[in-house]
Amino acid sequence: MNFRHIQTLLQQPKTTTHLLQIHSFILKTALDHHEFIISNFILASSSISIDFARLFFDNSPVIPPLFAWNTIIKGYSKSPTPLESVRLHNQLQRTTDLKPDKFTYPFVLKSCGRCSMLATGGSVHSLILKTGFDSDRYINNTLMRMYAACGNVGFAGQVFDEMSQRDVVSWSSMIAGYVTCNYPLNALSVFLDMKQAKEKPNSVTLVSLLSVCSHLVNIKMGESIHAYILTNDIRLDVSLLTALIGMYATCGYIEKAMVIFNSMKERNLQSWTIMISGLAENGRGEEAISLFNEMEKVGLIPDAMSFSGILSACSHMGLVEKGREYFDRMVKCYKVKPTMEHYGCMVDMFGRAGMIEEAYDVLRNMPMEPNSIMLRSFMSAYKNHGISRSSFDENLMKLLLKIEPEVGANYILSATVSSVSGYWSDVDDMRVAMKGIGLKKVPGCSWVQVKGV
Repeated sequence: MNFRHIQTLLQQPKTTTHLLQIHSFILKTALDHHEFIISNFILASSSISIDFARLFFDNSPVIPPLFAWNTIIKGYSKSPTPLESVRLHNQLQRTTDLKPDKFTYPFVLKSCGRCSMLATGGSVHSLILKTGFDSDRYINNTLMRMYAACGNVGFAGQVFDEMSQRDVVSWSSMIAGYVTCNYPLNALSVFLDMKQAKEKPNSVTLVSLLSVCSHLVNIKMGESIHAYILTNDIRLDVSLLTALIGMYATCGYIEKAMVIFNSMKERNLQSWTIMISGLAENGRGEEAISLFNEMEKVGLIPDAMSFSGILSACSHMGLVEKGREYFDRMVKCYKVKPTMEHYGCMVDMFGRAGMIEEAYDVLRNMPMEPNSIMLRSFMSAYKNHGISRSSFDENLMKLLLKIEPEVGANYILSATVSSVSGYWSDVDDMRVAMKGIGLKKVPGCSWVQVKGV
């Protein structure tokens, strides 16, 4: 059996058993010393199990070739443990004479972004500059995405500005970066520059632009992008259709969102989740619950975001028992670990229903410190339902002011809650504190769009 025969076997439909048989043959024939065999076996096994590929990689009697390192690094960058990509890159530099190439860096940068490792990503960027790969467009595109994923869109913009050549991926990455970091107007500005540069947007660009419309609640812009998609025969894939659903739902055009959702021949979990959340946010809680149940019937397993949507629907509709049921199912049946958002939905649901003690129990027993949104929700419910002084926890009020000491509305809310609870000295203290640091409550306001302005 020669190298070509083994390569043919590795290209056939693979199972773990199939790979083990080939592995056994490689060991018996001492072919595990050959770089060609090592590279091809790791490539084949990584598509089945990255852990299996890593086992072969770690036990190789010779230092694996760079192709094998890149394959393992790439595999981990897509896995639930992307940090291993960064560790392998460090090991590659520390223990071998091999040098990372233009295929190594993008996957290490992707892992840095996924792990929010800004400092490590910056170090990798320095290596890229030293080794002369800073002119590689693919690496620069990945650098932008890494910086944006780490929340530093300024560095992403610097990489973008210094690029001598840009393609549609470069423009799309920069637009997506601004969207990720919540700078929708900057994203829109880059898109206008993209048009001036005569670069046509692709579906990835348009997904980001639809997200901009959602951020700005700009239905006119969203409709114009929808029209552009249709008139330019851009393929309406699942991601693009889901983005359209999200845009219309966020802008309050829930019927249009439903029309698009019902027309989809293929739906993924995100499509269902966005539609469920859209219905909940637009006061259509019963339909959101019905759609959630339908999603379960078709065999899709809801994730953390799906449960956020359905718990929000229960909260807005006052369906306390239903909300309890979904929260219990999330934890016990689907083994989804509750996040801050899930606990926040429960606090909001109990608070709206006037069940202050239950809301307080959630705050007290949750495994993380509540955020300012959750605390404001609880304190507003406490204020509205006039609970007795004995059930008031001053520590929550102090925590809110500690988390957001610069927000005047927090002092007003705390003062109001203190007065409801009979702590009049605290009310005076709040007013003195606000005056001392020059805080004022921002007046309530609303806005409308007239002729695009």
